[in-house]
Amino acid sequence: MKPLTIHQRQFIAWAGIIGAFLFVTVFTLEGWLRPGYNPLAMYVSDLSLGTRGWIQMVNFVVFGILLLIFTRAVAAEFQNGKASRGGVILLTIIAISYFASGPLVTDPIGTPLNQVTLHGTLHGIFGAIVFLLMPTSCFVFLRRFRIDPKWRFLYGWTLLLGAISAAGVILLTLFTKFPSLQNVFKEWVGLIQRTAIIPFMIWVFVFAIGILMRMSKNEK
Repeated sequence: MKPLTIHQRQFIAWAGIIGAFLFVTVFTLEGWLRPGYNPLAMYVSDLSLGTRGWIQMVNFVVFGILLLIFTRAVAAEFQNGKASRGGVILLTIIAISYFASGPLVTDPIGTPLNQVTLHGTLHGIFGAIVFLLMPTSCFVFLRRFRIDPKWRFLYGWTLLLGAISAAGVILLTLFTKFPSLQNVFKEWVGLIQRTAIIPFMIWVFVFAIGILMRMSKNEK
């Protein structure tokens, strides 16, 4: 594959900035504007339901595409060393999973097992992959940022945002796996989920800015 020029890398790095910002902005605004939707108590995926569900479906697909484009910039910057292979693979899997989650609409919370749909099940599988790999990808790159002086400026951001995302994933997993906890957290499950998602999106945003900064230095 022909190497990307620095201007091409700068262009596709913007996909990370735009994708992360757009994804959070769309589901936040749609959550506020959707009648009957409670962002604190409902999943982001629940916005895919109903007559306006196409908005969040498209949001999943667009973010998946933009994140996949962004991984090309990451791969160009990290051609060897720690995270050069594993980190790029993880981001690629996350991007594909977000993309696939769009058309595979979730089932409403509390759907009886005998009424669960195939597309709802697949959405849940891709969702589980996303939530497992979002904080994991942060920690994979954290090792590189810790030892590489050129990228050490991203170490603190990555540690903080990865830790918050991981905490959100752990709480969300506890809610899912232990029915006794559902009564405790049911009014806050939407907030818990966003605690896992939003820090990762901020990390992608900051990571993309970091790549642009590095490329700008290389041009001088």
